[in-house]
Amino acid sequence: MQSQPLDLAILGGAVFDGEKYIPAPCHVGIRDGVIVELGDAVSAAIGPDTEIVQAEGRLVHPGMNDSHVHPIEAGMEMLGCNLADGWNRDDYLATVREYVTTHADVEWIVGAGWQQAAFPGGAPLKEDLDAICDDRPIILSNRDHHSAWVNSEALRRCGIDASTPDPADGRIERDADGTPTGTLHEGARMLALSHAPQPTVDTMYEGFLLGQRKLVGYGITSWQDALIGQYGNHSPEFYTVYRTAEDRGELIGRVNGALWWERTQGTEQIAAFVERRAAVSGRRFRADTVKIMQDGVAENQTAAMLEPYLVPGGCAHRAPENAGISFVDPDRLRDYVVELDRQGFQVHFHALGDRGVRESLDAIEAARAANGDASTQMHTIAHIQIISPDDVPRFAALNADANMQPLWASYDPQMVDLTVPFLGDERVGHQYPFASLHRAGSHLSGGSDWPVTSADPWLGIHVAVNRQVPAEHPDFNPLVFLENERLPLDVALRAYTLGGIETNGRAHEVGRLAPGMAADVVVANRDPFQGEAADIHETAAARVYVDGTLVHTNDH
Repeated sequence: MQSQPLDLAILGGAVFDGEKYIPAPCHVGIRDGVIVELGDAVSAAIGPDTEIVQAEGRLVHPGMNDSHVHPIEAGMEMLGCNLADGWNRDDYLATVREYVTTHADVEWIVGAGWQQAAFPGGAPLKEDLDAICDDRPIILSNRDHHSAWVNSEALRRCGIDASTPDPADGRIERDADGTPTGTLHEGARMLALSHAPQPTVDTMYEGFLLGQRKLVGYGITSWQDALIGQYGNHSPEFYTVYRTAEDRGELIGRVNGALWWERTQGTEQIAAFVERRAAVSGRRFRADTVKIMQDGVAENQTAAMLEPYLVPGGCAHRAPENAGISFVDPDRLRDYVVELDRQGFQVHFHALGDRGVRESLDAIEAARAANGDASTQMHTIAHIQIISPDDVPRFAALNADANMQPLWASYDPQMVDLTVPFLGDERVGHQYPFASLHRAGSHLSGGSDWPVTSADPWLGIHVAVNRQVPAEHPDFNPLVFLENERLPLDVALRAYTLGGIETNGRAHEVGRLAPGMAADVVVANRDPFQGEAADIHETAAARVYVDGTLVHTNDH
């Protein structure tokens, strides 16, 4: 019997301990914020003041980890012209019209959340926005934040016209005579956003509180914020927001922040990264990762490909001038990663195209070779949409994390209308090869990229297992997307718990339900291991604990 009674006993539920499923009943005992017992011994340690939670018919699991998310930005979008709840052109225009009408004092109308698939060719037109407001600039990023929809006034104030060349890292959509049509991709989007007012620190903090509350409500108790440094309209104050939240006692989750690698600079940036990392060493918020965006996205054909995209219309021949963009020269990328690795930083790559993924793997390989036994960081490659089969085994060989956003691995309109026609049959089959990576021994972590798509981890797990969104989802397609790449439920859930925790270097603290681990614990509303795969998305967090303290409940 325990020398002291438990503070909390969670009784009768099934358990996923971070690696394996343990059928009910399996009890969990917590004292002083730490898991002290798992199994039958819990009952003997219950005292008169022990809080008891009955979990029959439910799953108890470690707190979820989102390995790639932007909660401050998502929260700020919820405060602004937020198009995320819409699904088509009419929805978006109605939202913009309402915002313009109710915010007459806002000079620059900045928002986000539209889907490219809602518009022909993924490129909305300025005239739609001009009809709503032609005397104030409107800049609306799409859901993945790689493109922007702008009105004529925004183009005028930003100095973008027919004579403006495409930036090296972006593209301006134009009509036949070169006049911008209202859609800006990648660096062209950032060119426009650089003219808009920066958000205030108070707005950022308000956005953080909203974003954090949303994540915690999903059972997410730790995450990697994939961009906390300067990037166009993003502010370096994201770093300060987290520090302030921890100082105020308002940071609930355990957060790893990814410092932004400015691609127009070189290794001179690293000294400032070292200072920022040292300033938060040992805290709940850490900044020991550097984010390098190596390419764009497939939908606007800026993801870096080994072979060119097919010409519009999906014709059989390729357009040799368009194989996407490598934002960082691959030779320089290797040098940068070698030095970051030597300095003990994790590198978080954004890489969607097969060339972008290969360039990232090549850089990790160079770091392993150069730094030898001192190269111990688990670097992470996020998004991994298209991977050459030749590169799948390299993830395990290089101890590189495959950072999945499973919700994208389905036949949604964006995949059907804007990706499949420009890849061709062979490369379509190379997309989101989660099961292939798992079979090859790769380390997997799961994330959302919220606000790009929903932060709900059980929705992501649902798609990882089914390769379809749920039948009631607006984007449902009865076709299963590459059925042979389905993951087993336990593998997918591990990626969203211990897998992401391992990537963040916190597996000695959390990520497993085992004695001695901090009690970041979720009691779900059901046990998905005992239901149908088609119902996985119905799982949700009923009770969420961090260090044994209840931080969210939806337990009715």
